[in-house]
Amino acid sequence: MTCHRFCSFCFFFLTLVLGACQGVGEEKPEFTLRFGHLANRNHSWHKASLKFAEEVKKRSNGRVEVKVYPNEQLGKEMDVLTGILAGSADIMITGESLQSWSLPNAILCATPFAIRDSDHLKKVAGGPLGKEIEQHILDIAGFRPIAWFERGARNLTANRPIRHPDELSSMILRVPAVSLYVKTWSALGAKPTPMAFSEVFTALQQSTIHGQENPFALIRDAGLYEVQKYCMLTEHVKSWAYVVMGNKKFEMLPADLQQVILESAKIMQAYEHELFLKQEEEDYQYLLDRGMEFIEVDRAAFEEAARKAVLEAFSDGQKDLLQRIQAVK
Repeated sequence: MTCHRFCSFCFFFLTLVLGACQGVGEEKPEFTLRFGHLANRNHSWHKASLKFAEEVKKRSNGRVEVKVYPNEQLGKEMDVLTGILAGSADIMITGESLQSWSLPNAILCATPFAIRDSDHLKKVAGGPLGKEIEQHILDIAGFRPIAWFERGARNLTANRPIRHPDELSSMILRVPAVSLYVKTWSALGAKPTPMAFSEVFTALQQSTIHGQENPFALIRDAGLYEVQKYCMLTEHVKSWAYVVMGNKKFEMLPADLQQVILESAKIMQAYEHELFLKQEEEDYQYLLDRGMEFIEVDRAAFEEAARKAVLEAFSDGQKDLLQRIQAVK
């Protein structure tokens, strides 16, 4: 055998060996799940999603792979929820948007002044009432809640201190396109204006609007502290979001892999909560360091003024559920 032929043989042999070695331990997963969400890569939701993917892979011995898509890479929230039902996505983080699937009780995840504090939220979302809402979501819409995440409390910002609802008169306030929020802030005396969040900074800068309301994290991420001086600690909405999976896809999985999903989701939920508490403190300090002033408000006055609007907007069934939520001790 000539030297040239021998070298060619060796190269061919090594190629086969290396190819075989690469295949070892790299078998394709039996199932691939697409997990989309709206947050950026630094957000606790994304970090928790990655933790979920890691746990699923480990606990399933590689049989299930979860691919995480942040920053609306799979589409906007409503698009991804529709995609879950159509089979183009599998898992999503969502909340009151579930109202669009004939789930009016989903608004209770984000109703003004329904939740007193973080401890109350845990007892509601993680207790019998929370399970009841989860079952309703599953039965009516076909989304299976596998975990829930606490959200930061929504607070009012403006360029003047506001301590009482009487001081909201004539204030043009940006709100999300949620009818309950529009009705509530109208009852409080403001002039609520639904607007895409991406437009808020410029609108504040140009004084098209006078204020907005959001959790610390979004105030920080959008740089709203550059165009808003005061943050009123109204904490008017304490809410939670669900991590939902398409029930059809869930039921396609063997029983042992269904258990892997549920166990991994519990770990994700606990991990996200740790990150959330830490992030809340960091975001508060970040805004304080950049000159934002925090104002204590007459919360009882805000709650009293909002209560009538909430009750007028709710059906009898929603009112009953709201009373049961507020009765949780």
